[in-house]
Amino acid sequence: MTRRILALTLTLVGSIAVSAEPRALPPGVVVEDLPKDPSAKKIVLIAGSNFYKAGEHEYVGNCAALADLLRQTPGVAPVLAIDWPKKSETLPGAAAVVFLFDGAEKHEALKANRATEIQKLVDAGVGLVQIHQAADYPTSFGDRARAWSGAAFEKGYSQRAHWVATFDTFPDHPIFRGVSPFTIDDGWLWKHKFVDGMKGVTPLLRTVNPKSKDDPKADAAIIAWAYDRPAGGRTFTFTGAHLHKSFAEPGYRRFLTNGVLWAAGVDVPKTGAPVALDIKSLENYLTPAPKK
Repeated sequence: MTRRILALTLTLVGSIAVSAEPRALPPGVVVEDLPKDPSAKKIVLIAGSNFYKAGEHEYVGNCAALADLLRQTPGVAPVLAIDWPKKSETLPGAAAVVFLFDGAEKHEALKANRATEIQKLVDAGVGLVQIHQAADYPTSFGDRARAWSGAAFEKGYSQRAHWVATFDTFPDHPIFRGVSPFTIDDGWLWKHKFVDGMKGVTPLLRTVNPKSKDDPKADAAIIAWAYDRPAGGRTFTFTGAHLHKSFAEPGYRRFLTNGVLWAAGVDVPKTGAPVALDIKSLENYLTPAPKK
């Protein structure tokens, strides 16, 4: 009987190990392919591997598409990592690091000693980009998150919901160079707690639920912002990017690309970053669903 139980246990452990194997990546996507040119601006995009629904929370697919857009700017070398870089040489020397993964207690940057790694990069003036749920940190990490990005999503105070928003007027900021109006259906995080006096913060986009009576000009309506950190370095945060299909909007993908370049200290062209994309190829970035 004991041997049977042991055999069954080993079988179950083996099946768990198989099911825990990484899922297949979208076709053509290469992970942690480091730049050959030492003078290139390395931008590390860290995508969560979690699967939600095809085309939603498409962390790997969104980062893969964004990497292809960034690659169109001369001298920029995007590097994709899944969940967290596995190679010790991936993060060092980065001009910017992009977060696109689950937030709150599942936040990838707070596991193990990763926050210490990021703090060293921030202290060195490396750019930081937070997209969608990556802007959501546990309340206990709020002060550190504000130091990194100028604001923090706080459970019990901040809010999130879905609605369609149109953006057709933009402030005078390099991130909006060449950005045309765009309309997207997204899952927004708003009502963040910002640093005192909004010092160093430049609100970029505001939106409110069309069914509400909220003030669209209030700071609570800010869903994207730029932050010039007091000690040096830049942070760009956009709390949208729930749907992969939004990349079909030229203004949307240029806004994201410009934002990453700005955070990395790359001069954004007056006409905006090049963001050519075959819309028909968007589905090619979708991550295959895990096998049941």
